[in-house]
Amino acid sequence: MPEDTFNYESIGVVRTPFESPEGMPIQPIGADSVTGTVEIKASYADGLADLAEFSHCILLYHFHASSDDAPLRVEPFLDDERRGVFSTRAPQRPNSIGLSVVAIESVTEQELTVSGLDVVDGTPLLDIKPFVPEFDIPSEVQTGWLDASESTIRSEQADRRFL
Repeated sequence: MPEDTFNYESIGVVRTPFESPEGMPIQPIGADSVTGTVEIKASYADGLADLAEFSHCILLYHFHASSDDAPLRVEPFLDDERRGVFSTRAPQRPNSIGLSVVAIESVTEQELTVSGLDVVDGTPLLDIKPFVPEFDIPSEVQTGWLDASESTIRSEQADRRFL
């Protein structure tokens, strides 16, 4: 019988210049010039071995600054129509888990310096995975209702709708 409740321990914390979600880039592509650090707890530091050989990684984290309210229909940042939450990248979710693909600038004993951060300072880190295009980028994709240009995504900033 599958377990319905899970407990995760933070492996570290993400440090960024953003004190709150409001005004932050809405996706990593809009934060390519934003640099921050990922501080890893000492007990997990050995897991950073060999990560510096990759140009990018995937950060999985807990949306600690989002509202606890998790409606199943939301008005996403790039649309004015309510959409099913699972067809959006909205931070309010039934499980407050987020992900960002970021560029690795450097790796030290207990810290990663990365760029492309679109998260609030102090975000609890759940996991890090290397980004591997052959694994992570399908050859053919469809983006559903999302019809935003890259320039729109780069310039859009979060407002108060998910606070």
